[in-house]
Amino acid sequence: MLNDFLILMKQELGVTLLIFILLFIKLAKKEWKNETVLGLVNILLFVNLAAGFFFIHKGTLFGDMFRTSELLSFEKNILNLGTLIISLQSYSWLKQHKHVPEFYMLMLSTLLGMFFMISSSNLLMFYLGLELSSIPLAAMANFDLDKKRSSEAAMKFIMSSAFSSGLLLFGISMLYGATGTLSFSEISWQLTTLSSLQVFAFILLIAGFGFKISAVPFHLWTADVYEGSPVAVTSYLSVISKGAILFVLVSVLYNVFQPLDSAWYKMLFLVSVLTMIIGNLFALRQQNMKRFLAFSSISQVGFILIGITGESIQGSASVIYFVMIYVFSNLAAFGVISLVSAATGRENVDDYKGFYKTNPVLSWALTIGLFSLAGIPPTAGFFGKFFLLLAGAGKGNYWLITIAALNMVVSLYYYLRIVKAIFMEANDTPIENVKISFAPKIAMLICVGGIIITGFASGAYKYIYSLF
Repeated sequence: MLNDFLILMKQELGVTLLIFILLFIKLAKKEWKNETVLGLVNILLFVNLAAGFFFIHKGTLFGDMFRTSELLSFEKNILNLGTLIISLQSYSWLKQHKHVPEFYMLMLSTLLGMFFMISSSNLLMFYLGLELSSIPLAAMANFDLDKKRSSEAAMKFIMSSAFSSGLLLFGISMLYGATGTLSFSEISWQLTTLSSLQVFAFILLIAGFGFKISAVPFHLWTADVYEGSPVAVTSYLSVISKGAILFVLVSVLYNVFQPLDSAWYKMLFLVSVLTMIIGNLFALRQQNMKRFLAFSSISQVGFILIGITGESIQGSASVIYFVMIYVFSNLAAFGVISLVSAATGRENVDDYKGFYKTNPVLSWALTIGLFSLAGIPPTAGFFGKFFLLLAGAGKGNYWLITIAALNMVVSLYYYLRIVKAIFMEANDTPIENVKISFAPKIAMLICVGGIIITGFASGAYKYIYSLF
């Protein structure tokens, strides 16, 4: 029994062990240098990522409240990889910070909560994981303690998070009242005879999920929180937090609320269209790079929802594949912004005019990331969006695919606007040459390599599809 527990929960236990190691470092009488702590943590994160690919078993624990499988382990490994990349990218910023162990304890606590969410097969376990993943994020958003806008970002995040959690909890309580159970499998059986109470509970749950993934009309907190937070936290919110919620959303819709598929298809259709259009329109007018990528990430969610509407294994596989690509693409862009922000404090789009003349390597890394986000072949983003649209087309709704195609043209414009500024526009005060330390270099290579390799190697999508 103990052996099953250790094997089935090895990824959760690995993250918990890292948290305790950091706690012991913080409580030690001898103060550790930031460089030593960062080097140790990055090594441990790599070991934790590598360990996630071994001894993978399928099973359940805690009276079927916790479940794991090869697919769920792969989803957690995607989050582990993204966390490692963010840690490497943040080296220059964290090296100058006074609270390095605290930052990692908060980040790993949120990661642990996301793992519990992904493995939950009970609404109670899901909600506890959600809260564990959300509350420390507010403290992370306020990690630039000397900046007022960081405190404002934390306040806006905690208020919106509390409101969305309240909606989720209300929906869960109503669903429990309507079905008499919190188990995912039993709820699915109870939904065969629909009632208005069940439908209303489902709407509340979808609204709660909408806040977490920044889908329109639940997106209003996103840009302000992204702009005010440190770049490392913005990266984490944009990629890791959003990716975890999307994994859970696919699982819940396909496995729990399958009897309500006609209702949630119409809802996702409308939300997807609004999210793509509004995300793109607002991205066109942004001058701050973090706000720009905030609205870019909102529009990306619209494309992901198209894949979910496919209601098929192809739809699930395309969402997981796209999130994996999104980790590489978005973090490639955020990695460059993080280095520039840490070195110069400049974050506006106009600051990147003439960026290629002083920083050619960073310019190409940022450009490849933006090309992938835009879906330009042969980058991985093109194939990611192709599989999402293909899954959505399986439902036969070509109006949705047409709207998505038009939005891809709009997004192409504002991504290329940044590329044009980098390579073709002059700047009297360009960003000076940014020195790149070893850790951010590794992160950049991982991101650019991931974008290129997953684009050319179709085996990644085939592997994910085989896990179902």
